[in-house]
Amino acid sequence: MRSHKGFSLIELLLVVAVILVVAAIAMPNFLKSRLRANEASAVASLRMINTAAITYSITYPGLGFPALLTTLGGANPCSASSAQGCLIDDTLSQGTKAGYSFVLTGDGAVPSVSYIVTGAPQVVGGSGQRMFCTDQTGMIHYDPTGSGCTMASLVVE
Repeated sequence: MRSHKGFSLIELLLVVAVILVVAAIAMPNFLKSRLRANEASAVASLRMINTAAITYSITYPGLGFPALLTTLGGANPCSASSAQGCLIDDTLSQGTKAGYSFVLTGDGAVPSVSYIVTGAPQVVGGSGQRMFCTDQTGMIHYDPTGSGCTMASLVVE
């Protein structure tokens, strides 16, 4: 009689089948978790932008709120000025973070008394489902379809 060492082909196929079933069950939950994490990051980024905009308006009262999102950032090493506030991460000030695109729109007045910030998923359903927006009041609203958030939507996060 010969001594056989190792696994048979049937045993290996059975193990692979079990691994595939477990992966098929876990994958949708993983994708939903990533989607929710991106949305939570977008809300945190909007809060950070609100705080930075208020700090900017206090620091430069003659200008009021910033006209552009890039005004709040600055590359390392950063020297604070009215052109680059050094208040938020440079990546966020360029308008993207965690699968979301951010846009700050000022009112065009000097000194500026209002602004609107929107955070839209770069791929609706892929990087996030909801679009978020906020203004100088600090309240964060969202549009569940991801297509267009306005301050009139009044769904508060």
